[in-house]
Parts: sequence; C-alpha cells; structure tokens
Amino acid sequence: MTRVFDGLDGLRAAVGEPLGPSAALTVSQDVIALFADATGDHQWIHTDVERATREAGGTIAHGMLTLALVVPLVTRLFRVDTPVSMNYGFDRVRFIAPVPAGARLCATARISRVLPDAAGTKVLSSVAIVDEGDGATYCVADWWTYYPGMTDEGEPNG
Repeated sequence: MTRVFDGLDGLRAAVGEPLGPSAALTVSQDVIALFADATGDHQWIHTDVERATREAGGTIAHGMLTLALVVPLVTRLFRVDTPVSMNYGFDRVRFIAPVPAGARLCATARISRVLPDAAGTKVLSSVAIVDEGDGATYCVADWWTYYPGMTDEGEPNG
C-alpha cells in the first residue's frame, strides 16, 4: 500500500523510518528491449538472448534502466499529497549487482532529509532496489525530489 504524506509535518515525522518493500514490478526482456531502443544501447548482454544465455547465463537490464525504475518503485512506497513533484537528481548511485531479465524488483527507502525553503521543499530518500524473492540488492541511490510550493508558510499550495 502506498503511504501518503499530507505535508511537511508528516515528512519530518517519517525521517529515518524504514519504508517498504514496495509492490513489485517485473523487468521483462520486452522492457529491456524497449529501453535499448529508447537509448540506442543495444549491447549484446542486454538484447541478444541466445548469446547472453550461452556466454553469461542470460540477459541483464541496463544499469540506467534499473536507476530509472526508482521512480515507479518508490511511488509505490509513498507519495506526497501536493500538485507537483519533480525529480531533482541523484547522489551516491551504486549498481551492486546486475538485474537479470525476468527479475521482480521492489524498493525500500528511508526519508533522510526534508529541506523546505521559500519556494518549495527538497526531500532526500535513500533507496535500495531489491529482488522481491531473496532480497538481494541491485542498486542503491540517494534520490532528491522537489515539491514546489510546499513550504512551512503554505503547504502544499496549488
């Protein structure tokens, strides 16, 4: 179930609290192929099922695909009840292990920081992308999200 925060007080109260795991999603070979087409990265380890099976045990997802899945996975964990949220960037991204095609991924997270200013609020979440079955960690990242208009003076506005 997705946890909904209604503003700064709820976010501040959740700092450090473990969230998750999220509902899972499957990284199918079709998803990997679509990502390869979108980015132009058709390296055989991602797209050539026969060769990858023969030489490496199977295809794997692109690291950047794994990172991109932070957004849909974390939004299965929590969201902030505000009209707009924006990806503000990532810090300390690490790809711990390759994601095999067919893996079912979940996210776990902790809200690390809540930084309001006069125009909005930045929220830092420490995220791990993990295997639904055995909990193996594939990727860890600190993800910044920006909520314009959500301030101490008037949260959220819009």
